[in-house]
Amino acid sequence: MAPDATHAEQPIDSDDLEIAYIGGGSRQWAPNLIQDLALSEFDGHVRLYDTNQDAAETNAEFGNWVQDDPDATAEWSYEAVEDLDDALAGADAVILSTQYDPRDTFVHDLRIPKEYGIYGAVAATIGPGGIFRAMRTIPVFRRFAAAIRENCPDAWVFNYTNPVHFVTRALYDEYPDINALGLCHEVLGTRWHLAMLAEEELGMDAERADVEVNVKGINHFTWVDEARCKGVDLWPLLHELKDGERGSKRFTYDDLKDDSVFSDNWQVTWELFRRFGVLPAAGDRHLIEYATSFIADGQESLNHWGVRRTDADYRAKHWTPAESKQTTNVEGWMEGEREFELESSGEEFLDILEGLTGDGPYVTNVNLPNSGQVSDIEQGPVVETNAVVRDNQVKPVNAGGFPRPVRSMVQGHVDTIETIIEAARTGDVDYAFQGFSTDDQVQTLTPDESRDLFGELFAAEAEFLTDWNVDDSDVLAKADTFDA
Repeated sequence: MAPDATHAEQPIDSDDLEIAYIGGGSRQWAPNLIQDLALSEFDGHVRLYDTNQDAAETNAEFGNWVQDDPDATAEWSYEAVEDLDDALAGADAVILSTQYDPRDTFVHDLRIPKEYGIYGAVAATIGPGGIFRAMRTIPVFRRFAAAIRENCPDAWVFNYTNPVHFVTRALYDEYPDINALGLCHEVLGTRWHLAMLAEEELGMDAERADVEVNVKGINHFTWVDEARCKGVDLWPLLHELKDGERGSKRFTYDDLKDDSVFSDNWQVTWELFRRFGVLPAAGDRHLIEYATSFIADGQESLNHWGVRRTDADYRAKHWTPAESKQTTNVEGWMEGEREFELESSGEEFLDILEGLTGDGPYVTNVNLPNSGQVSDIEQGPVVETNAVVRDNQVKPVNAGGFPRPVRSMVQGHVDTIETIIEAARTGDVDYAFQGFSTDDQVQTLTPDESRDLFGELFAAEAEFLTDWNVDDSDVLAKADTFDA
């Protein structure tokens, strides 16, 4: 059976595009988008909505400031709005890029599981930290989906918020007819790495766009079983490299101490490829959150495979441009403290928009509910495969299934995700704990430890979990770490 296509009723007008940016106070995504739009072939208006109104107003000021740059080729205007419905009214496209202050959330997602011996690398997508990020985000995204249904039911919705599979699923769970795409860089990074291998090992002149892969899985746990560069089959090369020096490097803490947490040494990737015969297509720092044995011995094991942990201090500083290398200081640009050069971010948002308006077809990886594109995973859960983007339509590509051991791993995480989604419909804390308990990282704990970890995380983040029914929870009542 061919997978279903996602399509809108009305085409996008590229000369008068209305974009609603939810999370418009973003310190990274919004500045990137503003620069991309200034260099695009589209014209229009962007409404920025954020619970942090000051941040949204700063980005609106920056967006209008960028329009005065001599290299800007498009005509855009920006405004910060205080009401969600006003932001969404009549929008052609909606961008979702949100998170709570990491000082109040992420730091707990990283610090508390570590006290129980779970040495997660990122804590953003799966594992105890990723699940709690989902639990505090899913109810918010259900409200976003309901507001989209009311104010712009035919809009194209682009979700960049993690955990992508949880929250994109929540959008469809609330509003099944939504035109929502979950987007992520990880497969793009794999294609870039494969292009680099083609250059270095085969002497080819290659870039990311030259590499085609057959990708399938769930976000941050995707797999490739075909890879070509300019038509050249890369599979024999990958099998050769996996057993050579490139595929067998090992590291210590001292080797990595000066590296960025985003450095990817591909050693987890090569090891999983050796074991299962299909190539993982996400960064090692994300893969190990799903393949838990790589972090079984804590920091030593993590570093052994070439991965640095994103620690709580890094997450806390991420909120402040002056303290974070990743966060964009747009005020420094506008005030002349930093030199500004208008440049493209390399994101695919505009490529997808161009495909939707008829400049296609365009093929890229997207997260959509499974309607058959992954053959041996149940229909409904959000999966990640390639999709063809053309006139007002996004159609996922049939990607096939997995070797049995890989399918078993992927299906286990799908079951965890679906359980949390089901629990969130009614705010059932105890059912959410059942999903939490099936997570691979949590299963390294005793039953009492997993209950206490759940209770401690819930207590630390209670102000962001108000949609959950605490009073009826037996699990929280029995947890020594939760004080109602």
